[in-house]
Amino acid sequence: MSHSIPRVGFVSLGCPKATVDSEHILTRLRAEGYEISGSYDDAELVVVNTCGFIDAAVAESLDAIGEALSENGRVIVTGCLGAKSDVILDAHPQVLAVTGPHATEEVMQAIHAHVPKPHDPFVDLVPPQGIRLTPKHYAYLKISEGCNHRCTFCIIPSMRGDLVSRPIGDVLREAEKLAEAGVKELLVISQDTSAYGVDVKYRTGFWGGRPVKTRLLDLAKALGELGIWVRMHYVYPYPSVDDLIPLMAEGHVLPYLDVPFQHASAGVLKAMRRPASAENVLERVKKWRSICPDLTIRSTFITGFPGETEADFEELLRFLEMAELDRVGAFAYSPVEGAAANALDNPVPEAVRESRRARLMAFQEDISTQRLEAKIGREMTVLIDDVDEDGAIARSPGDAPDIDGLVYIPGADHLEVGTFAQVRITDCDVHDLYADLLQDPLPR
Repeated sequence: MSHSIPRVGFVSLGCPKATVDSEHILTRLRAEGYEISGSYDDAELVVVNTCGFIDAAVAESLDAIGEALSENGRVIVTGCLGAKSDVILDAHPQVLAVTGPHATEEVMQAIHAHVPKPHDPFVDLVPPQGIRLTPKHYAYLKISEGCNHRCTFCIIPSMRGDLVSRPIGDVLREAEKLAEAGVKELLVISQDTSAYGVDVKYRTGFWGGRPVKTRLLDLAKALGELGIWVRMHYVYPYPSVDDLIPLMAEGHVLPYLDVPFQHASAGVLKAMRRPASAENVLERVKKWRSICPDLTIRSTFITGFPGETEADFEELLRFLEMAELDRVGAFAYSPVEGAAANALDNPVPEAVRESRRARLMAFQEDISTQRLEAKIGREMTVLIDDVDEDGAIARSPGDAPDIDGLVYIPGADHLEVGTFAQVRITDCDVHDLYADLLQDPLPR
């Protein structure tokens, strides 16, 4: 039955925790302008909040779903039994959607898909993807806040606290909205992306009616289903990162890692209270590239950290030579108020800190150039960032916005920003690539 104000029926089963979940959903329904129907035949669809704790509860829930389907025909299922979606779909394959418990957002998303919410002249001024400061074709996706590390040069934990991972369902819904709004590239960010889910013990969440663990690998797999570029930033080189590399080799996420190594000397890393060692990192980088030869690795380093000797710095340069990182940024150490490093012995004079930074960047310049030269003659897909009278300016899978290089495509001034194009690399300089256009635009 159709109404000027949409009406939703509701059946709530189970324990008090399920009752609270029902209250949250009902509150959202009323806040968005829906009416709650007390009968099947007066509702445009019915939500059934199920219980699945014991066999009798499962049977009761399946019966309630069956009754709602018989009396109304349009049913969304949520709750504990929803975590076993196969049980529900085997018995009632005609349900509109299935979500697990604690899934208010997913339930509302399913309701919106089948019974659009009433227009709100105030709230509806805000686009579904929210207000963003980036260009329309890429967006940052923050997956957690805070950090569990206590690096001596950093005060982020004192400002933002320990790691707090966002619920994976919330993250994936935000990503989905961004993709639907036309975003072509998601840049995954946090203070420690590799640690995503550690604080909640990789708790299972729900997205699109299916369970997904709060873990970086599972997040990457799900994001890879959106059909857009996914780029990983601030990834610590934990062993768990190894699992991401096959996804990159298979094209599910971009073959790109932003890994903040910070140094290579064991003594300096210990003073910084950083995880991992240079030997482990070199072996890991070698393994990553054997699996995904196209992998781009960018990193940042600190020169002149308190106690850093000339031998430590030379060790860092040797590390860069062996690791052959694609992109490198360097910062001369600068004391930060409140950082534990301020109390360390043997501070390095400012002039030496700056000199070492300049030497590092000059040393890395040849390495980065050689990595770019190896791409000459190759074909690749690029994302158009800008167009002017000289042609198009794009980025390759190995280039993050604002921090990496660009791909210049002369004569391609007819291309549109936010589209993909196929190019062949013809030349490079220290930072950027130059290319000829082969095909445009690419469907995506």
